[in-house]
Amino acid sequence: MAAGSSSNYWEDLRKQARQLENELDLKLVSFSKLCTSYSHSSTREGRRDSSDTTPLLNGSSQDRMFETMAVEIEQLLGRLTGINDKMVEYTNSAGVPSLNAALMHTLQRHRDILQDYTHEFHKTKTNFLAVRERENLLGSVRKDIESYKSGSSVNNRRTELFLKEHEHLRNSDRLIEETISIAMATKENMTSQRGILKSIQSKMNTLANRFPAVNNLIQRINLRKRRDSLILGGVIGICTILLLLYAFH
Repeated sequence: MAAGSSSNYWEDLRKQARQLENELDLKLVSFSKLCTSYSHSSTREGRRDSSDTTPLLNGSSQDRMFETMAVEIEQLLGRLTGINDKMVEYTNSAGVPSLNAALMHTLQRHRDILQDYTHEFHKTKTNFLAVRERENLLGSVRKDIESYKSGSSVNNRRTELFLKEHEHLRNSDRLIEETISIAMATKENMTSQRGILKSIQSKMNTLANRFPAVNNLIQRINLRKRRDSLILGGVIGICTILLLLYAFH
């Protein structure tokens, strides 16, 4: 009865080990596909425009799936390790023939499977983390490049505005200089004309002082012209009044 119970316990451990190994095999296949798809999507994303926000959402979703699957696989590996430890304890327990070749072969096969799955999990996980770190680094570099390009374009626009403003200032300075030159030339002409008029007036005064008769003649002429103007103005005024009276009657 003890031997039968011991045999059943061993078979139960083997059944649990096989079940966990099958679950791990499926999980590791899905985990490997997830890491491969992440690597391919990050490679394609490197060729796209960094302004597209959809890949960022996909990357975040894949990160969450990676963390979830990694925890599940670690739990399964822990459970399988516990089953293997129980199998080792069973083979070392009293009443179990330690030299049973079939028993030791089965135990070794389960231990090798556990070791292979553990190695495959850590290898896939390390590759995924390396790809994600590289993608984060490339994303940071792309952002820096875009920021530099954006800053350069802003600086270029500012430089163009400064150059245009500088050109406007130069044109304004040139117009001001031309205006000042014209004003100076006008001032010089007016000064020259004033000198000429003063010279003519001085000569006229000299002539008037030398020839009083001429001065008197000029004054009489001016008086006669003024008198004629008054007479002409009076005649024009009377005619206008007569015309208005005739028009209203």
